[in-house]
Amino acid sequence: MTPASVPDGEGVLILAPRGRDAIVMAQLLGKSGVGVTVCADSAEWLDGLRSSAATSIVTEEALLDVDAASLDAWVASQPPWSDFPFIMLATRQAGRRTAKAAAVIERLGNVVLLERPINAETLISAVSSALRVRRRQYQARQHIREREDAQGRLRIANETLERRVEERTREVEAARETLAFALDSAGMGSWDLDLVTDITRRSRRYDAIFGYDTPVSSWGRATFLAHAVPEDRPMVEVAFAKAVETGTLDLECRMSRTDGAIRWIAAKGKTEYGGDGRPLRMAGIVVDRTDQRNTEEALRQAQKMEAIGQLTGGVAHDFNNLLTVIVGGLDMMLRKPENTERVVRLAEAAMNAARRGEQLTQQLLAFSRRQMLRPQTINPNRLLSEFRPLAERAAGGAVELQLDLDPTIDPIRIDPAQFEAAVLNLVVNARDAMEGGGSRIVVRSRNVHLDTAAVADRGVPPGAYVEVSVTDQGSGISPETMARVFEPFFTTKEIGKGTGLGLSQVYGFTRSAGGFVGIDTELGAGTTFHLLFPRSAEPAGEEAGSGSGNLPLRRATEGDTVLLVEDDEQVLGMAIESLEELHYRVVVARNAAEALVHLQGVARIDILFSDVMMPGGMNGSQLAVEAQRLRPGLKVLLTSGYVANLEEGQVIGRGDLPVLNKPYRRDELAHSLRVVLGGKRT
Repeated sequence: MTPASVPDGEGVLILAPRGRDAIVMAQLLGKSGVGVTVCADSAEWLDGLRSSAATSIVTEEALLDVDAASLDAWVASQPPWSDFPFIMLATRQAGRRTAKAAAVIERLGNVVLLERPINAETLISAVSSALRVRRRQYQARQHIREREDAQGRLRIANETLERRVEERTREVEAARETLAFALDSAGMGSWDLDLVTDITRRSRRYDAIFGYDTPVSSWGRATFLAHAVPEDRPMVEVAFAKAVETGTLDLECRMSRTDGAIRWIAAKGKTEYGGDGRPLRMAGIVVDRTDQRNTEEALRQAQKMEAIGQLTGGVAHDFNNLLTVIVGGLDMMLRKPENTERVVRLAEAAMNAARRGEQLTQQLLAFSRRQMLRPQTINPNRLLSEFRPLAERAAGGAVELQLDLDPTIDPIRIDPAQFEAAVLNLVVNARDAMEGGGSRIVVRSRNVHLDTAAVADRGVPPGAYVEVSVTDQGSGISPETMARVFEPFFTTKEIGKGTGLGLSQVYGFTRSAGGFVGIDTELGAGTTFHLLFPRSAEPAGEEAGSGSGNLPLRRATEGDTVLLVEDDEQVLGMAIESLEELHYRVVVARNAAEALVHLQGVARIDILFSDVMMPGGMNGSQLAVEAQRLRPGLKVLLTSGYVANLEEGQVIGRGDLPVLNKPYRRDELAHSLRVVLGGKRT
C-alpha cells in the first residue's frame, strides 16, 4: 500500500486491482489535492478501512472478491456517529448484476454508484461529496464526545455532590444530636415559632419543662400564654409583642405545669424577618430557673445575714463604748450627787457620748436611706465654695485643695448638710490615701448627660446629671477593697482612725438624692469618687438654709396648748417635762386615735407635736393631714428618729410641715415650737 501524505481521516482508499483504473484515479484526485491510498488487494483495503480513511472508491468486481464476513464485521463495528461513504464503479449491465454483488452493496449501506466509463468531473464531485459527508460525521462525533465528556463531568459532579450532601447531612445530624444533647443536659428546651401559622416546633425537653410526658400535638403562643400564671400573662403578652418589634425576646415569668406546680421559666429568642420586613419566625430556648432562683435567694439571704451580723456587731461595739461613758457617768453622779462640779463634768461627758451616738445613728440611717432629709434646690458650686475653708482644714496644711467648678453648673435638689458631710468625708479619705505621697486634692463639678448604657446597672433613669468628684494622688484602691468599699463598718484604716461608716453614708445619701456613686481608681496613681445627682428642673434658691428658719421667733404665752402624740412612755415623760418647763399646756395622746378624739373636742389646741412612726395604722404625717382638716390652720411639728417605708428622696410631712429630729434637747424643742408658732395665727 502506498499512502499519500494527508491528514488522518481525510484520505481516499482506492481498490481497483485490475487494469489502470487505480492509477488514473489516483493521479486525477492527487491533482485536485485529495490524499489517495491505493490498495493492492482486499486485505489491505480492509486494514485501510479500520484506520483513518474518509471514503473509498472500489470497483464492483474487486468488491466481490472481498471476504464478506470480514466486511460485515467492519460495517457492524462502526460507532453510532459513523456511516462510511463508499463510491463504487459499476458496469452498465445493471440488470445482469449478480445477487452476490447486490447483497454486498446492500450491506455497505452508504454507497454511491458511478457507471463506467466516468469522466474526471463526475469522479471528483462524488469524492468531494463523500468527503463532506464524512467531515459532518466527524463533527457529529466531536459533538457526541463533548456531550459524553460533559455528561461524564456532570455524573462525577453529581456523585461528588451526592457524597458531600450525604456527608453534610451526617454532619448536620451529628451537630443536631450534639446540640440536642447539650441543651437537654443543660435543662434547656428549644422552640421555633412560625409567626404566620402560629405553629411551634419544639424539643422533647421543651414539653417536659411544662410537665408533659409525651410530646404535645400542637403548640402556639396561646398555649404558652395559657400556662402562664394569671398575674404574669400581661407581662408575657407585652414581651412577645416587643420581641416582634425589636427582634429579641428576653422573658422570665411563672408558669403552671400540667401537674399544678408553679415554676419560674426563662425564655430567650430571636425574631427572623422577611425581605419586606415582616416577621416570619421566632426561635430560641426555655429553661426552668426555679432551682437557680431558689439558690440565688438562699445566697442573698446568707449574704444578708452576714452583712447584718457585721453591721450589728459594729453597732454594738460602738454603742457599748458610748453607753459605757453614759452609764458610768450617771452611776458616779448618783453616788455623789452633792458634788456639783463633778456632776457637771460627768453630765457633759455623758452628753458628748450621747451626741456621738446620735451621729452614729444618723450615719446608719443614711446608709439605709431612711434618714430624714430636708432637700433644697441649690447651686452645688456655692455650697462647695462656702465649704472650702472647712475642707482645707480637713485636708491639712501639707495638701493643696483645688476647686475646679463649672460656672454653668445646673441646680440639684439635695440636703445641703448631708452634701457637705459627704464631700468632707471624701476629702478626708483622699487625704488619708496620700499619706505615702501626693500633695493635691481636686474637687470638680460639671454637667453630664448619661445615656441608657451609662446607667444600665445603677438603678437610675438616663438623662441630665450633675457630677461632683473628688480626686486624689494616693495609692489607689485594690480590687479586693473595691468589692467591699461601701460595706458598713468596713475600713482599711488603723483602729481608732475610722468607723467604716463614712463611704456607706456617702452611698446612702447619694442614693437618697436619686443619684449614685462611681469610682475610678488605679493602683499607685490615685482615685476619683464621682457623686452624680439628677439635675433639678427648679431654679436654685438664694440661701441653702432658707425656709422656716426665717419666721419670727416668739416665746410661749399663757394658755398655749400642745397636743403631744407619742407612743413611747419614756420619751413621752421627757417631752411632757420639757414642754411644762417651757410653760406650755400639754394634752397627751399615745396614738393617732386618741389624738383625733382631742381634735374633735372643743378644747384649745395651738400646735400638734406628733411622732411620725406610731402603732395603730395611722402615722404622724397622716394624722397631721386629718388634724388640719378638722382644725384648719392648726400648726404642726413632727418628730422622728427613723422613717420606714419611704421611697428614695421622700421627706417626712407634706409641703412645709417641719420636722424635729430625735434625739432632741429641750432648747431645740423650744426653738422649733417658737419657729412654728411664730407665724401668723389663723
